[in-house]
Amino acid sequence: MAAGEQLPPPDAVCDGGDLDCGSGLLLIIRSAMAKLGSGGHLLVKSRERSVREDLPAWCRMVGHDLLAETAADGGYTHYLLRKKRDDDALAQDLRTAREHVWQTRVRKSGAMRSSAAMRNHALTIGQPASFDVQDEAPSALELLLAAVGGALNTGLQWRLSQRGIEAPNLEIVVKGRLDNALYVLGVDDRGSPALAGLDVAVYTDADCGDDQLRAVLAETVERCPVTRSLTRGVAVHTTIRSV
Repeated sequence: MAAGEQLPPPDAVCDGGDLDCGSGLLLIIRSAMAKLGSGGHLLVKSRERSVREDLPAWCRMVGHDLLAETAADGGYTHYLLRKKRDDDALAQDLRTAREHVWQTRVRKSGAMRSSAAMRNHALTIGQPASFDVQDEAPSALELLLAAVGGALNTGLQWRLSQRGIEAPNLEIVVKGRLDNALYVLGVDDRGSPALAGLDVAVYTDADCGDDQLRAVLAETVERCPVTRSLTRGVAVHTTIRSV
């Protein structure tokens, strides 16, 4: 825009909190843009530093205009976008997101150990459920608990940031007990080797009341792909191929 020209008021506002562009912020922006007519203005609020570089690049790529970038309270930066054309790619992007398949490849890497590879990451997995505190690698069950805690931790961070709630310290402890641990070892056929339940404790200094914190946590659990997969019960389809 020309120097001194007054910025137009936004037609819509979306708050990305601490989300980066690769973690869903662009989908949120596209969804908001889809409701605007050509030339409509969208105000994007973000506290994630990487958005400062990624959002302008995305705008140039798809044809939207970034009119202004201004610092705001609470560590936020506000970006005013102008929709240059109808975003016909939104439906395809949303369909791609819905149909995305996550994949992990796991190979034997030693006695009672496996190596898992996913995207550009790798980790070592020990026994399915180990009772030895000296194991060289975490058990698969412990990694499942870590996945629950990790997904809830980052999900809670994001939703608190959306509401302008500061939480400098956030720790989640996940504990679980098997219905019958002996079933795993094959020495007892009673009960089940599944988790009997999970206890999730959240420790935080978030600057909000307990009722609000409980509400945000409940929404996080409800929308978490890991916790919902556990509570829903996921069918496991297996195949085996000789190589």
